[in-house]
Amino acid sequence: MDSLIESFLEFKEVNAGRSVRTVQVYRLALNRLAVFMGDRGLLEASQDDLLAYTGPYLHKMGLAPGSRFTHIVAVKEFYKWAASTRKISTSPAASVPYPARGQSLQRVMTLKNAEKLLWAADFQTFEGVRDGAMLALLIGCGLRVTGLVDLNTSNIIEDELDGKVRLLLKVKEKGNKERKLSIPPEADLLLRMYMASEELKHIDRTLPDGDQVLFVTVRNRNVPAHDYHGEKRRFNRRSVLMMVKKHGENAGIPEDQLHPHALRHLFGTELAEEEVDILVRQRLMGHADPKSTAIYTSMAMRKLTRESDRGNPLTKMRTPVTDILKRLNKDG
Repeated sequence: MDSLIESFLEFKEVNAGRSVRTVQVYRLALNRLAVFMGDRGLLEASQDDLLAYTGPYLHKMGLAPGSRFTHIVAVKEFYKWAASTRKISTSPAASVPYPARGQSLQRVMTLKNAEKLLWAADFQTFEGVRDGAMLALLIGCGLRVTGLVDLNTSNIIEDELDGKVRLLLKVKEKGNKERKLSIPPEADLLLRMYMASEELKHIDRTLPDGDQVLFVTVRNRNVPAHDYHGEKRRFNRRSVLMMVKKHGENAGIPEDQLHPHALRHLFGTELAEEEVDILVRQRLMGHADPKSTAIYTSMAMRKLTRESDRGNPLTKMRTPVTDILKRLNKDG
């Protein structure tokens, strides 16, 4: 049965272009299903079996609706593939419903806190310069964490834009889709400082194809010293989260903003604040669906506040505090 799951996962990664992260989620969901089925094979599952697995079974495991949703996607995709390759006649998962999910509020780091976070890194140290460069790319390019940690030196290219030499970024994220981004001047300089650091020159981060890992760790207790090179030097998603939390806590930033994705939300919100065209925003954010991009328009509070202040009825009448506000605005 393991070989069946692996054949499906290979198809999704190679033929369908799913990301490594998506394949990992699919593998987890299907291995859990195999445990649920016991002595019976996955191809023997009925619709009732799948309803029991995706409903009560996963719920008792403590999975929230959002996590169950991804498991159901994996199950549906697996049996769709099994039917298309004639391993079964029809998919028993076709009518399995998705759980209802409440829409969670996006966690956005404020501009002020993002500035504090960036300054929290110790730029007198190699690790501080590295962290500053990573944070600048998260803030200034809106990268997903997977896109950040997967970067190699070949993903950084130089080009001339408006008569100036600028660094550009080739990044692959969801669905293994590649997009090219210009790196803001501030992130550009921090990245150049990191890549030029003397410490980095002495770290073996070369990959089998001759490329090099971009952002490296300096210690890993789980890897023997003789094996600590190349791919095993790469930062992982959890390390980025821990780095953001460490600097954020030191800077006194509220805990609900201490997540790398909060920086991506800041990037999207600021694009909306500046009324960047939604198609441009969609490309910069790497969204397949413009509806995902449109969410940030509703989060652009400075723009909404300006428009509200300009057009609301209270600004067009004399109120008990109108004179006070005028004096305060004049003094300010």
